[in-house]
Amino acid sequence: MRRICVYCGSSPGENGLYTQAAEDLADVLVGNGIELVYGGASKGTMGILADAVLERGGAVHGVIPRMLEEKEIAHTGLTQLHVVASMHERKSMMAALSDGFIALPGGFGTLEELIEMLTWGQLRFHDKPSGVLNVLGYFDKLFEFLDHMHKEGFLRAENRAMLLYDDDPAGLILQFERYTAPHIEKWPD
Repeated sequence: MRRICVYCGSSPGENGLYTQAAEDLADVLVGNGIELVYGGASKGTMGILADAVLERGGAVHGVIPRMLEEKEIAHTGLTQLHVVASMHERKSMMAALSDGFIALPGGFGTLEELIEMLTWGQLRFHDKPSGVLNVLGYFDKLFEFLDHMHKEGFLRAENRAMLLYDDDPAGLILQFERYTAPHIEKWPD
């Protein structure tokens, strides 16, 4: 793992443990020599994570669409900031720069980006790990819904298993290092 993309909120959330989780993840990333790729903002959990990685001597690559550069307040102190034309270009560049994808608690954007990377993995557009840092059980309802999708026949077991999770950043990174993308012998009819 050379670089990991982290999806997280432009808000810090209501519980200080979300902020602490971002800082703990920064410790693990920098401690393992892993560079951060993220959405390029200076506020919310995004800014907290980026600042924490930089303060610990790590490298941070931000990718932000021009239309959000002012709204999300682009971080000007990054190792590298890419200003792109669209959200599609943002997500594509973040994926290309990264060896894996982690979601911290966040909103619609965080969830959408995580699900898109899982979908790309399911379709074999990439074989990179995707996971969540399950702070305070934040993603428990998502896991229940994915299990429901599987039970109802809309999600194969090997694809359900693609979403890695842990409440400890070091444990999640260890899972990433051991990850092997599932192999499908035959696509479903």
